[in-house]
Amino acid sequence: MNIFIVEDDINIIRLLERIITDRGLGNLFGYSNDGANGLKEIQRLIPDIVLVDLLMPGKDGISLVKEVKTMYPEIQFIMISQVSSKDMIGKAYQSGVEYFISKPINAIEVESVIGKVGDKLYVNRKLIQIQSLFTNDSNENKEKEKNNNRSEKIKRIMRIIGISGEAGSQDILNLIEHLIQSKESVEDFTIRELCSKFTDQTKTMEQRIRRTAMVGMINLANLGIEDYMNEVFIEYSNGLYNFEQVKTEMDYIRGKSKKRGKVNLKKFIDGMVFYSGNNG
Repeated sequence: MNIFIVEDDINIIRLLERIITDRGLGNLFGYSNDGANGLKEIQRLIPDIVLVDLLMPGKDGISLVKEVKTMYPEIQFIMISQVSSKDMIGKAYQSGVEYFISKPINAIEVESVIGKVGDKLYVNRKLIQIQSLFTNDSNENKEKEKNNNRSEKIKRIMRIIGISGEAGSQDILNLIEHLIQSKESVEDFTIRELCSKFTDQTKTMEQRIRRTAMVGMINLANLGIEDYMNEVFIEYSNGLYNFEQVKTEMDYIRGKSKKRGKVNLKKFIDGMVFYSGNNG
């Protein structure tokens, strides 16, 4: 596991280097003292994990992560920060950061966080290897297995965000399965046009789907209020919804605002399609 550090404090770099080396957390590929040079080195080395400081002169950590993620989405980022601002943390997650390490640096936390990210990389790579072993299976059997796996992933996500028992959950499943099997994109249709493939009561079906998706947003907002660093909240509040709208719903629940969060159904459906084939 190749690790690169972008941090403007050389003492922190040395401390992280010692922790990574002493605890056998991976191969330290190198480091940079600023974001601009760090970007060049990351492009050259393409490490597995990048530890990046949130606040740096010139190119800050969030800007760096955004740029790298557009080129190398598989690179995992861990943000080093002593910032406690929820808005700043939210922006970091939106940019593609996986986890945070707090300053002052704690060796146990560093080992734990890098270990989690390493485990994630290992599992993803193993899944790719396992999938490659079955490339000679019959197309029919593979397609059946894919469809079953996708359906189970969708149902699992529905359970996680608390909408599996809602009236529109089957409608959502039907839409996603149709998009996957037809290889069509939700962006090519209105939601009502997609609903027309299943029923003449398109408005009613769309309303069921919207209400069900809204329940998921409310559940995630409540989860975020309870624990802003919860992994389910972090993953799905941005993967299925607009993160800012989830924050708006959190403020509504807290009584800080009379405005509620809004659901973008296309983003919600598109997110479900993505998770059905990539995560789960």
